Amino acid sequence: MDIKGGTAIVTGGAGGLGAAAVKRLVAAGAQVGILDLDEGRGEALSSELGGKARFIRTDVTSEENVVASISEAAEAGPLRVAVICHGGPGRGGRTIAPDGTPHNLDAFKGTIDAYLVGTFNVLRLAASQMSKNEPFDGGERGCIVTTASIAGMEGTIGQIAYGAAKGGVIAMAIVAARDLGAVGVRCVCIAPGTFLTPAYQMPEDELQAAWSPVIPFPKRMGEPDEYGQLCQSIWENPYLNGTVIRIDGGLRFTQKGNRL
Repeated sequence: MDIKGGTAIVTGGAGGLGAAAVKRLVAAGAQVGILDLDEGRGEALSSELGGKARFIRTDVTSEENVVASISEAAEAGPLRVAVICHGGPGRGGRTIAPDGTPHNLDAFKGTIDAYLVGTFNVLRLAASQMSKNEPFDGGERGCIVTTASIAGMEGTIGQIAYGAAKGGVIAMAIVAARDLGAVGVRCVCIAPGTFLTPAYQMPEDELQAAWSPVIPFPKRMGEPDEYGQLCQSIWENPYLNGTVIRIDGGLRFTQKGNRL
C-alpha cells in the first residue's frame, strides 16, 4: 500500500519502537499522529521531523480520547496505517510469591487494561475510521499493526500479567483480520524479543552484556529501526494478513529469561 499523502497513527509513538515506526512512516510520505502520553518526547520528535508528525496526547484506554485523537490525525488525510505499540505498567509478579502471597489483582487488571484492552480500543476505532476510506485497487483501505511480545508465547517467571496481555494481543490478530476483511483492512501482529529501548531503564552496555549471550544471531539486542523496518514491510505487502511475526534474533525465553 502506498501511503504517500495519507495519514498514519502510532500509539506509543514518542519513543522506542513507536518513534522508529513514526520515522519510517514520515519517510514514506505519510502525515503521522504521535499518540502518546509523554508530551516532552512527543513534541521533541515532532520538531525533529519538521512538523510532518504531530503529537496528540492520548490515553489508549479512553474511548472518547482515542476517537478524538484519530479524528484529529485524520484531518490531514485518510487514515491508512495504525501502528499500536504503546507501553504500560512495568510491575511484574509471580502468580504467588515464594511466601505464598497471591499476585495483586489490581496490578494484573492494570496490565491487561493497558496492553490488551488499550490495543483493542485503538484497533477497533482505527478500523472504523479506515472503513470510510476509498479503497485502492484490490480493495485495500488500511493496515493495522499490533505489537505483542515473545513473552506472549513463552513468558518467564514473574510475567503472568504481561504474558497474558500480550498473549491476548497475539490471539486477536487472526480474528481481527477475519472481521476486517469485509472492509479491506488488514491486521498483522509483531512479537518483538529484546530491543534497545528506554523501557529497560538501564545502560546499553549492561543490557547487551545480559542479553547478547543468549540470542542466537545476531548476538545483540534488536535496534528500534529493525522494528520500524518490519512495520514498513507489513504495510507495503498487501498479502501479509492475520499472522504473528516474531522479530527476536532467534531468542526463546527460558524459565528465568536471560539467566542461563
